Amino acid sequence: MMYGDGWPYLTRERAILLIVALVCLGFLLFQTREPNQQLISTWRGDSFAVYTTQAGLKAEAVPEQAGQGLGDTSRPTGNPLGNARTVMTQGYGVGTHAPANVWGAIDLAVAPDGSNQASPGSTTGTPIYATHGGVVNVTPNSYPAGNHVWVVNDEYRTGYSHLQDFAVQDGQTVQRGELIGYVGSSGMSSGPHLDYQIWQKQGGRWVNLNPLDFDVLQR
Repeated sequence: MMYGDGWPYLTRERAILLIVALVCLGFLLFQTREPNQQLISTWRGDSFAVYTTQAGLKAEAVPEQAGQGLGDTSRPTGNPLGNARTVMTQGYGVGTHAPANVWGAIDLAVAPDGSNQASPGSTTGTPIYATHGGVVNVTPNSYPAGNHVWVVNDEYRTGYSHLQDFAVQDGQTVQRGELIGYVGSSGMSSGPHLDYQIWQKQGGRWVNLNPLDFDVLQR
C-alpha cells in the first residue's frame, strides 16, 4: 500500500512523483551505458551495407547502379593508391576483415622511402584512384566506413573506406585511373589507411573477392 493509512507520509501526489523520478533515472542509466562497439574498418558488400553497432545489425541501402559501355576497364586491377611505396597493413580475411565473405578487404597505407613500415605522415592525403570503370556512390560521414566510395558496374564493384575527402560526386561515371578521393582516417579507423574491397556479381548476388588476386601490390 503506497499511500493512505499504511504510509502516513506518502501522499498520492508524492507517490506519483516518486514513480516518475524512478522512470527518468532508469532511462538516463540506459542512455549512458557503454556501447559494445567493435572496431571494424570495412562494409559488408551485398545489396546493403551492414555493420555491427552494440548487439544488433543496422542496414543502409546501397544503390544498385551500373556503368555502361566500359569495355575492358570494367574489371578491377592494380593499386588504388598508385604508389610504389604502398604496404598492406591488414590482410584479407583476418582481423577485422574476417569472415572474408562478409568483411573481406585489405588495408593499404604508404611507407616512407627505404622503409616497409607505414607512417601516418606518408599516408594521409595520398590520392586514391578508381581501379575500374563504373558509377560512383558517395557516402560521407558514415559508420563505420567514414567517408566512403563505391564504384559500381554491371559485374564488379569496389569499395574505398575512411577517406579524408572526395574528388568525385555521387552518380558520376569514372574510368580506371581517375582520381576519386584522398586517404584519411574517417569513421571507425585506428589510423590513416585505405580499406579496399572488391565484389563480383555471381548468380545475381555480390560475392566478396580477395583484392590480392587483382595485382594490387604488383610493382
